[in-house]
Amino acid sequence: MLKALIFDFDGLILDTETPEVDVWQAIFREHGHELPVDEWAKTIGGYGISTYDAAAHLAGLTGRDAASLRARYRRESDVLIHASPILPGVMDLLTEGKSRGMRLAVASSSPHSWVDSHLSRLGLADRFDRVLCSEDVAPGRTKPNPDLFLLALERLEVQKEAAVVFEDSPNGVRAAKSAGIFVVAVPNPLTIRLGVNGADWMVKSLAEVSLNELEKRLSAK
Repeated sequence: MLKALIFDFDGLILDTETPEVDVWQAIFREHGHELPVDEWAKTIGGYGISTYDAAAHLAGLTGRDAASLRARYRRESDVLIHASPILPGVMDLLTEGKSRGMRLAVASSSPHSWVDSHLSRLGLADRFDRVLCSEDVAPGRTKPNPDLFLLALERLEVQKEAAVVFEDSPNGVRAAKSAGIFVVAVPNPLTIRLGVNGADWMVKSLAEVSLNELEKRLSAK
């Protein structure tokens, strides 16, 4: 029986990833270079595939100050992110899950300062029973390591067989599978380039997902 829903944050609840890559591409092109999008995309959802640093890379190419480039990127991408809506299907799943008495959590490789502030701004903070972020596990143990999801199970007091994870990135899918949890992948135009493989169910949007269908798929495993 399905008892818990565990959500990634970036790219799953809110599209923070498209604005960020769009801004980096604009900054790189302004300086006569192209952002290596495939390399940058490997950092999405955790740090297990690549430690690529766009600011350091562009600074090395141009002689510009990396800190100034990073500050500009953050400032410009934040404007776009704050104008972005909650992604389709998220609210329906939260509402239906809560109405059925399910436990709800966020498990993100981003820091609390980032996730908590956006959840509060979007009016979602009170929707979740637990919000788990990078500080809640040992250093270096964010996704693709399973620690965040194992901690979510512990804090929600549910067994792995009774939970479902929603993820958009290869790092997240790997982490969920390593924790032994059924995972639904919702790749975006960036993460699909990396090959989001190994999920139990892949959809184009959370709007395609119903709890009845999830329970059928979970019981069939």
